[in-house]
Formats: sequence, structure tokens, C-alpha cells
Amino acid sequence: MKENHTDDMESRIIFVAKKMFIEKGFTETSMSDIAAQVGINRPGLHYYFRTKERMFQAVFGQIVLSFLPEIKDIMIQQNVPFDKRIENIIDAYYGKICKENPDLPLFMIREINRDVNHLLLTIKELGLLGYTEEIATSIGQEMNNGSLKKIPLRTVFLTFYGLLIMPWLTRNLTSAIFLDKNESFDDFLTKWKVCIVMQMKNLVMQE
Repeated sequence: MKENHTDDMESRIIFVAKKMFIEKGFTETSMSDIAAQVGINRPGLHYYFRTKERMFQAVFGQIVLSFLPEIKDIMIQQNVPFDKRIENIIDAYYGKICKENPDLPLFMIREINRDVNHLLLTIKELGLLGYTEEIATSIGQEMNNGSLKKIPLRTVFLTFYGLLIMPWLTRNLTSAIFLDKNESFDDFLTKWKVCIVMQMKNLVMQE
């Protein structure tokens, strides 16, 4: 029973910390803030997570592991057309991540700009590099066998990631000036998905 209580409290702490990290960023979120939101004192919080760094790793790991393995599984399916895989990744990222945590893309950009080495160290310590390396290896194989155009992987990543997250980073502006009358943000995303797939298809797929 005690172990279940510990697990429940740890899950509660991670839930609150994730919400606060995403909303305020790592630097602006204090252990005292998290403890107050959870409803325990700071020594009680330290029982579960001795440092804010360890708490950030738990939160970041939960976020990334909620979508990265699925994205890896989608991307390495070389028997599935590349444009279809892009569609599936967009559905996974938008449907399962951004709609639940619409400020997540901004959080990721904020942390990259705040301290990229801290972020890369967290990724390494959590063992997440294996997923990205497997994706890169699979795409490289397709380029080498002629299934895809030979272009730098950084071009593939930056083009796709930029197209994927820009609507979320500019959500308020996009909603204010780019949406048609009676068009919702979800409607816009459905149309934007078509644009992403078209751009990636033109960039990577052979004629």
C-alpha cells in the first residue's frame, strides 16, 4: 500500500511539474512552486526528487517517450510510402501531443534556446539518442538505395520540424489573421497537413 502511495504521489508531482515547466520554462519554475501546487512541503518534494534537474529529466522523458518511439516505428517502415509516413507522423504529433499540450512546441524551443547543452545531456542520459539514430540510419538507407533523394539529413529535419511546429508557435497570430471566416484552428491544421506532406514529398521523394 505504501509503495502504491509513493507511486501515486510521484505521478502527481510529475503531472504538476510538467504543466509548470511547459507554461513557465525550467528556469522560472521553482521547487517551492511545484511543492505548493502539489500540496506538500519542499522537504517532502525532495524525498521524491532531490533536485529540479532530476525532476526535469522525469518530465522531459515522459513527454518525449510519449511520441518518439511511435515516430521511430512509423519512419522506419520502408515498405510504406514516405509521404504516407509523414501523414502518420503529423497525426501522431498533432493528435496525441500538441492538442493535449498546445504549449509543448514553445517549451521545446524555449529550452533549446535557454541551454541546448542541458537539453542534449538530458536526451543522452535518458537514452533517447537510439531512437533518432535509428531514424537517421533508416532514411540514409533509403537515400543510398535510390528510394529517396540524396539530400542532407539536416535539411530533411529542419524543413519538416519547421513546417510541423510553426503553426503552434504562432497559434494566436495564425488564428487572428490567417484563418478564414468560421474556420477553426483544427480546420486550418487539416489543410496545413496537406501542405506539409506536399512540401516533404517534393523535397525528398524521387519523381
